[in-house]
Amino acid sequence: MSLNLRHIAKQAAAFLWIAAALSLQLGCNAKTEVTDQIDISTAPRQVGDSIFAVQSVNGEQTLRVEAPRMEKYEKDSLSYELFPQGFNVYSYNDGNLETSIIAKNARHSTLKDQSEKWEVFGDVVITNYINGQTLKTDTLYWDRYNHKIFTHCYVEMASPQGFMQGYGMESDEQARNAEILRPFDSFTRIEEDSLYVDTANFVGPILKDFKR
Repeated sequence: MSLNLRHIAKQAAAFLWIAAALSLQLGCNAKTEVTDQIDISTAPRQVGDSIFAVQSVNGEQTLRVEAPRMEKYEKDSLSYELFPQGFNVYSYNDGNLETSIIAKNARHSTLKDQSEKWEVFGDVVITNYINGQTLKTDTLYWDRYNHKIFTHCYVEMASPQGFMQGYGMESDEQARNAEILRPFDSFTRIEEDSLYVDTANFVGPILKDFKR
């Protein structure tokens, strides 16, 4: 009886050894799923939501910036912040709101020499509330050192004095003296609701229909 037990024990040990060997072989041959390689350099280093920043001089507010989201990226030659969900800037004069810039996207870049570049794009609307003037374009650049804004894109500008459109625009930061560089098909009101001049086709005064 003891010999049979020894024989069974030896067979069981041999079976377990074969099973272990087969399991190891199957494990080595099994395919392991591998995810796509992630490029860390394309991921933002910093993310911020509900951005709200205020700049003031001598206790008086001069600038306000609002953005739903900010993403900061670091590259070898520069770092930059993206505002992919909208970007709003409000400029104040003597405590009163003078100018706003509203855009769908914005980008702020800082080079290694510490020079900066601001650009806003996507349905850009610039409003000067004091002049009653509104500008619309696709892309706008801000030179904060020379305190001016400019674009090379198509621009529409409406004001109480008339309507202008063209390509390229330069102005101070507050859009007080915006100038379209290559205007076309624009008109200027000489007397509001009574006379206007069309730069493409002069049509003279507007004739009113008087009831007799």
